[in-house]
Amino acid sequence: MSNEMWSYVPTAGHGPDSDLTGYRVEATDGHIGKVDKYSNEVVDQYIVVDTGVWIFGKEVLLPASTVTVIDNDERRILVSLTKEQIKNAPEFDKEKHLGDPAYRDQLGGYYGGSGH
Repeated sequence: MSNEMWSYVPTAGHGPDSDLTGYRVEATDGHIGKVDKYSNEVVDQYIVVDTGVWIFGKEVLLPASTVTVIDNDERRILVSLTKEQIKNAPEFDKEKHLGDPAYRDQLGGYYGGSGH
């Protein structure tokens, strides 16, 4: 799996000290939730989105490469995925998945198929 998946694209507007907690997250076709947590680690950058009632409290981990724009003034993040792609993504469980290589491989397979 490519490490590029786990890095922000240079044009996204991400700074190494950015605090993205609470930012609204917008898919290509509408609002999906808010950032619950994130990582700024080099080659391990991601956001975890709490989808709230939209898909019944599910959290999803999105690799940083899916982020297209970070709008600090509006406190929102645009991602290159549709609501359907996010809804069908592997569910995130912070107790099991942080640091789990098998989960990272699963995500790589899922998001790798979406052009990233």
